[in-house]
Amino acid sequence: MKNNFSVYLDNAATTCVDKEVFKKMKPFFSEKYANPSGPYWHSQVARGVIDKAREQVSKALNASSGKIVFTSCATESINLSHKGLIEALSKKGDQKPHIVVSSIEHSAVLETCRHLEKLCLVEVSYLPVDKTGLVLISDLEKNIRPNTALVSIMYVNNEVGTIEPISEIGKFLKKINKKRELEKKQKIFFHTDATQAIQYLNIDVNFLGVDFLSFTGHKFYAPKGIGALFVKKDTPLSSQIRGGSQEYGLRAGTENVAFIVGLAEAITLVCSQKKSQAERIKKLSQKFIKEALKIKGLNLTGDKIKRVPHIASFLVDGAEGEAMILLLSDAGISASSGSACTSGSLKPSHVLLAMGVPQEKAHGSLRFSLGKDTTEEQINYTLKVLPEIISKVRALAPKGI
Repeated sequence: MKNNFSVYLDNAATTCVDKEVFKKMKPFFSEKYANPSGPYWHSQVARGVIDKAREQVSKALNASSGKIVFTSCATESINLSHKGLIEALSKKGDQKPHIVVSSIEHSAVLETCRHLEKLCLVEVSYLPVDKTGLVLISDLEKNIRPNTALVSIMYVNNEVGTIEPISEIGKFLKKINKKRELEKKQKIFFHTDATQAIQYLNIDVNFLGVDFLSFTGHKFYAPKGIGALFVKKDTPLSSQIRGGSQEYGLRAGTENVAFIVGLAEAITLVCSQKKSQAERIKKLSQKFIKEALKIKGLNLTGDKIKRVPHIASFLVDGAEGEAMILLLSDAGISASSGSACTSGSLKPSHVLLAMGVPQEKAHGSLRFSLGKDTTEEQINYTLKVLPEIISKVRALAPKGI
């Protein structure tokens, strides 16, 4: 089934670096390469470029109410926000802080919270989700405690594409915090992982009502290895990478000037093209979903309405996800599965399990994620070969799968 036709439908995993982004970055590798912390003019050029980039990212997020801290990725941003906040709060009192997270968060959030739990630094509540992957504010309300210090809910789930009610949660927490302020009690801080939302949704931090917003550049045509964290003014935070005074003293280490420039250019570009790209990609994904659902035993996962335009995720009855991915690859199509191969055994997606999908069905997951370079021709080709691939995998599957 080898085919020279190449189709990349894994943009939720990573994107290419945009040509305009790379063009902006190039001078800072071999021409304007000075250390931004130096006193001479070469360094001041680099410092000025970082300042401009920070302004660009701040403008994209409407983040004048806080600061932008450049990091290496969303995972580092999440570690900084969660560990940094808890460390800062732990210095203020003896009561152990309480964190509330959804059960479908990215592993960067879940593993960070588990780490803090193991160190006996926090208590953690894991919110359930409904069958579409949606967090209910009523469930959040039930889990708020007097010692709740942080709520962390992702803006968009990276596996199924469901959009969480971040703005509504922000308004809910604002009401609680007003009461807490009058009672002189600890504020509940609010974090969202906006990695899959940057290209398509409203990322105004004031609209969302967040104290922290994290993201990584390689999901929207910036290079891998650069991310950022928005930190609202007066939010307590302890540095997690210690050394120099870079990034407001919150993230030591010489700044990656070229990549910071790339991140700023990429977020500026996607924000300027947000409406047109969202409409184009939504049209393609709706066609893809509509035609794919004609395949017997294939079901859409995630919310049908409250979903980002670029992620189309499915469960396929009687077929194993990894096998389908390998055959799709042979056909020149790059996609992903919710299953991960670890130590020789397949582990079903924690997201699908949290949504109530039985373990045996969760192994049959497929995720296709579109990008700015996805064409209708590529979608048509994928729709043409997908039924044959599913039939082949089903035919090879042991009975009972």
